[in-house]
Amino acid sequence: MQGKIIKGIAGFYYVHTPMGLIECKAKGIFRKEQIKPLVGDKVVIEITDEENLKGNITEILPRKNTLIRPASANIDQALVIFAIVKPDPNYNLLDRFLITMEQQNLPAIICFNKKDIATKEEREELLRAYGGCGYDVLFVSGKLEEGLSEITDRLKGKTTVVAGPSGVGKSTIINALYPQAQMETGEISKKIERGKHTTRHAQLFALDDDTFIMDTPGFTSLNIGEMEKEELQGFYPEFAEHEKNCKFGGCAHISEPVCGVKDALSEGKISKVRYDNYVLLYEELKSRKKY
Repeated sequence: MQGKIIKGIAGFYYVHTPMGLIECKAKGIFRKEQIKPLVGDKVVIEITDEENLKGNITEILPRKNTLIRPASANIDQALVIFAIVKPDPNYNLLDRFLITMEQQNLPAIICFNKKDIATKEEREELLRAYGGCGYDVLFVSGKLEEGLSEITDRLKGKTTVVAGPSGVGKSTIINALYPQAQMETGEISKKIERGKHTTRHAQLFALDDDTFIMDTPGFTSLNIGEMEKEELQGFYPEFAEHEKNCKFGGCAHISEPVCGVKDALSEGKISKVRYDNYVLLYEELKSRKKY
């Protein structure tokens, strides 16, 4: 029987199958070959105890991709959730998320929550900044369950990693999309007698047979990894069309004279929020110690 690992903790793997959720152990061969099953893996299992829904993983099917953080496989896209207000969005953190997803070749959908308590101006500013550089931007209210059908449309038939900092309403949205989420987390915790710690682990929820979402722990900081400062501008696609107006090849768009990107910024064609983040991240990469 084939299934998909939706959670792995303490040596047990919970596999979503047509029969239901099967608690599995991985065969010793994987340890010998130093292969670790990951959440999101499509696997072949054998049932060892039909009554108690237990089995063994006998084969891991080829992976489409592997993410390091959260450790997972076969992810199609990212849904990055931030609040419009309360808390005010940390744009620098948002850009770090988007860069991290792009480094892993994952398309990102940006979902701004709490539209019920935000002004039209606040929404428009975010749409200009992020919609203007090619991202798919949604405005929703998890509390009032507004805009959730737009999220559902984009999730259909895909495995989506849901990411965002704490306090932005991520759990509210996940619970609205999938009311059983809390119940399932509790059920697995009870099985392995580990309550609170389960939130630190990645877990997939099956919205239907081919649609999964993965909740991840709330991040408050994010390292953009081993990147050269010169590579950073490639993650700001809105700069590209203006670079032809730069005087110098390899322009960093910061202190150089005659810079097409800075001209576009002063003309309002590039978002100040995005540009300011670019400068901050560039300086961070520049000052990073090389070992």
